[in-house]
Amino acid sequence: MFLPFFDALRKHGVPVSLREHLTFLEAMGQGLVTYDIDGFYYLARSTLVKDERNLDKFDRAFATAFKGIEEISLSDVLEAVDIPGDWLEKMAEKHLSPEEMEEIKSLGGFDQLMETLKKRLEEQTDRHQGGSKWIGTAGTSPFGAYGYNPEGVRIGQKESRHQRAVKVWDKREFRNLADDVELGTRNIKVALKRLRRWARDGAEDELDLDGTIRATAEHGYLDVKTRPERRNAVKVLLFLDVGGSMDPHIKMVEELFSAAKTEFKHLEYYYFHNCLYEGVWRDNRRRWDAQTPTWDVLHTYGPDYKCIFVGDASMSPYEIAYPGGANEHWNAESGQLWLQRAREQWPEHLWINPVPEKYWGYTHSIGMIREIFEHRMVPMTLKGIEEGMKELSR
Repeated sequence: MFLPFFDALRKHGVPVSLREHLTFLEAMGQGLVTYDIDGFYYLARSTLVKDERNLDKFDRAFATAFKGIEEISLSDVLEAVDIPGDWLEKMAEKHLSPEEMEEIKSLGGFDQLMETLKKRLEEQTDRHQGGSKWIGTAGTSPFGAYGYNPEGVRIGQKESRHQRAVKVWDKREFRNLADDVELGTRNIKVALKRLRRWARDGAEDELDLDGTIRATAEHGYLDVKTRPERRNAVKVLLFLDVGGSMDPHIKMVEELFSAAKTEFKHLEYYYFHNCLYEGVWRDNRRRWDAQTPTWDVLHTYGPDYKCIFVGDASMSPYEIAYPGGANEHWNAESGQLWLQRAREQWPEHLWINPVPEKYWGYTHSIGMIREIFEHRMVPMTLKGIEEGMKELSR
């Protein structure tokens, strides 16, 4: 029954094997979902997709394989839930003033909403228009179409009007997740894994299977051998822009920072504001009285470190180009000079920018930073970070 679906996944580039297909069939055989397209979609996705980068391909394959489900007509949907079509026929549309909208109360949560809908379906016998209780149109009821309610179930309406529905009865859309989506910590870890150089260090606490087999064969008795655990030996120096225009990007940067601390054993980090100057710091609460001179950082970490700046590079051009241009203190030397020193000290360098790449051309300072970094600037997306890690690995 699901072989066409399996074939569609393969054609769309989703690397599914017979094992995943059998797992999916077993889950279906257990009755985990019945007559629930949402549940079926998520069950199929969780059993058949092992890499977030393939979710977009999965959605396209799902849409192709189950195109008939997407094309179920409104009358078919209404018949399935025993709602006569004329109840939701658009004869009028409700338009309310903001004051009138404020007076309308919600039912109080999703569970209460669905329980009330169930009761309405049992009790209602004819069409209603302009009311506040029954399934109908052009009213303030939580159920129906072409009206208004702050928290309702939209039934029989072509598209959203107020973006208030907590449930859309007759519409199913899938959100694509491609290489240029905003990131979560797990996705960032996947991207950072491209920057690896394995080495064995630490205590000998990992089983050396090959060594154990060889020693046992040589000595004639079980001779267990251990070895140091293999770790990522890459050294990373992270400079994080904080405050001001970076505030909207805090969540993304926190996720990147969290993923980097997990992925890299040798990670050092410092904070700066807008541009690199003569001082950086590790504690934002003490950024004025506990700064580390940037010269000390330049002299402490050797050129074997991979240097990554994270910031929106959005500031006055004077903050980059001129002494005294910093907006919070007097800088004796320009930010551009300090960035050039960092670039020279750490030849393998990169700037990660949380601003979407399509907007870079509208900010002069972003162009200036890109020039200083010899265009080694990537957007903070899955694809961007992967490209950046490839650049640092060369």
